[in-house]
Amino acid sequence: MNFNKTLIRLLCGWVSLATLSFSTQADTVSVAVAANFTKPMKEIAEQFYEATGHRARLSFGSSGVLYAQVRNGAPFDLFLSADQRKPATLEQQGLAVAGSRFTYAVGRLALWSSNPDLIKGNADILHADQFNKLAVANPALAPYGSAARQVLAQLKLTQQTKPKLVMGQNIAQTYQFVASGNAQVGLVALSQVAKNNVITSGSGWIIPASFHTSIHQDAVLLDRAKNNAAAKALLKFLGSDKTQATIRRFGYNTTSH
Repeated sequence: MNFNKTLIRLLCGWVSLATLSFSTQADTVSVAVAANFTKPMKEIAEQFYEATGHRARLSFGSSGVLYAQVRNGAPFDLFLSADQRKPATLEQQGLAVAGSRFTYAVGRLALWSSNPDLIKGNADILHADQFNKLAVANPALAPYGSAARQVLAQLKLTQQTKPKLVMGQNIAQTYQFVASGNAQVGLVALSQVAKNNVITSGSGWIIPASFHTSIHQDAVLLDRAKNNAAAKALLKFLGSDKTQATIRRFGYNTTSH
């Protein structure tokens, strides 16, 4: 009887120590993520937890808004922007760890409609002016908005489409405008509507990369997390071959391929 009680106490103690050991090793990393990267980042966060035990707390928004929040002291550990300029500026200002910045994804755009019969794999619907509204992200806040503006200029449609433009604060809101039908067409992130570079719902046209400046998306370790092991682990995880393959599956290019 005494032997059994002793054994139980030893087992309970071992479980407690094991739990304590795991909890001291695992941590939470707070990540500011550009809205275009919502779908892949949610999957990557799950894979990261399974691989390391660390949890990623994700906050999504336009790169411009997230950048402003970081500048104003928001408690983020990592910043995954939709451009290169903002992370580089944070480095220059001493708000990010020098040398930690790298390109985790290269974004693509698509002209898209939730109507499966509307877009015929080209820009004809825009040239013909056969739509009610065209949704784009705000170029002042979102790099995908700047790219959309360049696409319209390349198509010589800047003035023609101007009366029908509706702007989302970020690319996620832009997508919602089109998905809900409030705008018949929109210039959205390819990752929002495609898998393996194939549009999976509605109808669309994958914009040639030559129509806009390359959307290199950089991640950076913020200064407040320079000693945060979980933040460093996630940054490394983003650059791993397995994660880069996941990112490409969601319609992005990567600098390694």
